[in-house]
Amino acid sequence: MRQTARVDISARVDYAVRAMLILAEADAEGSGPISIDSLATRQELPRKFLEAIFADLRRSDLVLSRRGARGGYVLGRPRGEISVGDIFRAVDGPLAEVRGLRPHETEYQGVATHLPSLWVAVRASLREVLDETSIEDLRTGDLPDRVRQLLTAPDAWQNR
Repeated sequence: MRQTARVDISARVDYAVRAMLILAEADAEGSGPISIDSLATRQELPRKFLEAIFADLRRSDLVLSRRGARGGYVLGRPRGEISVGDIFRAVDGPLAEVRGLRPHETEYQGVATHLPSLWVAVRASLREVLDETSIEDLRTGDLPDRVRQLLTAPDAWQNR
């Protein structure tokens, strides 16, 4: 049986990015803080799970909480300065790990000696996409040139 490497985008990352897009939209419209209930409803996200995600986002200074009757969450930085990579790391940790190690910390013997170089390149490619794409880019659909180039590759939308 052939086993292929894959990048796993967790539910935590998916939910966090979707919720941050709502906050970016609210910021663009100047509509003020958004409650967890509203965030959960707008994207059909589990409320309790979202609360835990927002605790991580708050610890990373990506969101700020506002108290009071009209309280909720707002972006912690300008929407053009928050990358998808920032969100990913805040809720899931490093972009790439190999058996719990960072790619550059791996070491192999014999024929696998050069494998760490490949793992570092994989991490670099993830950074290229996730760190160069802000939630504002994602919200407006004005994605960075390199991301658009990747999307137009002949097999980009096909499973392998």
